[in-house]
Amino acid sequence: MNWNKGIRQVHRWLSIIFTATVAANFIAMALGEPPAWVVYSPLPPLFLLLFSGLYMFVLPYVTGRRATQTG
Repeated sequence: MNWNKGIRQVHRWLSIIFTATVAANFIAMALGEPPAWVVYSPLPPLFLLLFSGLYMFVLPYVTGRRATQTG
């Protein structure tokens, strides 16, 4: 499997996990005062989404620059 395809796949699964934790957070808040671990549970996938998203954002600029330097 290609490295870039792996990053994209991880990013997709992280977005599903993030969405599920946010939904669980809203449900827990609707039922009363949730514990702190429920409130902060969306943060780890969010930070991983940030890094994988930044990687995918910068990738075309880096690969485009490499292609113009070699050609």
